[in-house]
Amino acid sequence: MLSPSLAQEIARDTTAVIGHNVLITDSEGVVIGSGDTSRIDSFHEASVAVIRDQEPTVHNAAQAAALRGVRPGVTLPLILDGQGVGTVGITGSPGEVRRFGLVVKRQIEILLRESVTLRSRVLRERALEDLLADVASYDADLVEPDLVLFRGAELGCDLTLRRAVVVLELQGPTAGGPLTQEIPVLRPEILRIIREVFGDPQDMATSMVASGRFAVLHHVPQGLAAYEAETALDARCRRLVEVLRLHLGLTAHAALTGPADSLGALHDAYHDACDALRLGRRVAPEESVHAISDLRAHQMLASASPRVRSHLVRAVAGELRDQPQWPILRTTIIALCDNGFNQARTAEALHIHRNTLVYRLGKIEQLSGRTLRSPRFSVPLYLAALADQLDASG
Repeated sequence: MLSPSLAQEIARDTTAVIGHNVLITDSEGVVIGSGDTSRIDSFHEASVAVIRDQEPTVHNAAQAAALRGVRPGVTLPLILDGQGVGTVGITGSPGEVRRFGLVVKRQIEILLRESVTLRSRVLRERALEDLLADVASYDADLVEPDLVLFRGAELGCDLTLRRAVVVLELQGPTAGGPLTQEIPVLRPEILRIIREVFGDPQDMATSMVASGRFAVLHHVPQGLAAYEAETALDARCRRLVEVLRLHLGLTAHAALTGPADSLGALHDAYHDACDALRLGRRVAPEESVHAISDLRAHQMLASASPRVRSHLVRAVAGELRDQPQWPILRTTIIALCDNGFNQARTAEALHIHRNTLVYRLGKIEQLSGRTLRSPRFSVPLYLAALADQLDASG
């Protein structure tokens, strides 16, 4: 349990402080750390009985001479969770070094417990990352769902519960790109903040090392309608973005999905969240939170090839596309459809006077020779505008 590198570091530093050689053995009595490096890997016979009995022992010169690898001094057991894991020995006159023994023993045991706790925490974080990777790559034709569910249960994460997915991408104060170099340093604090905001015992938050992103599999209570769950999750994501900005000075972008009620649906939801983050940042970079429910049409269009999207734009919006004011007309078409063809709401969303909106709509109908009141024209035109927006922002 006590690694040789940690044992040697402790032995070296403690020897320098107390002025007496400190020696540390493993549970078999083999020296794994010593202020006198020539003793490393040697056998310390007195440690065998000390570990067995879990009692300290003192050796004068005559007693030490009768034991292999032992010098005058004191030897004390190192105990972790009631188990002897090694010993610490201090070389010198027993009467002189005895007073250091208990203090050194306790300090080493504290360091040992901290090391074990840290290692356990690191292993758990890696296991959570692996579980998220299992969800992301899940294929019902290749993987037994019970295997993934079992791995989740071992970590206290019940993947049979309704869950929505949140994916988070971070930038530093300069907003100069994804926060990849700083993530190893900031990861613990970022995860602490995420887990405070998503505080349900069944919320699973972890990092995605390969992409530098973070993800949350958020538990959605039964009985909560999908639109209610999404509204509440949107508010939680906005709070998280604000806390990260205030506490760490980080710019965050979050993407979220509706509830999923099976492992396969959770897999799809994870990829929906990744799509929402990618597409939302392209078409609405000023927004900090993106819901896949607002981006389904973009997602569908993004799945088509650039050639297909280009053909749609040319076929439906050819005359309009050739106009110098096309970017303004495109934004107007998207806003009109997003606001249910309500002119008052559309003008408000565009921050323009209603008369300006009426002029633009008249211009669109004049150039196209079609009426926007016809769904057979307005729906394809809306999709063409979205397709052109995607390609223009890419």
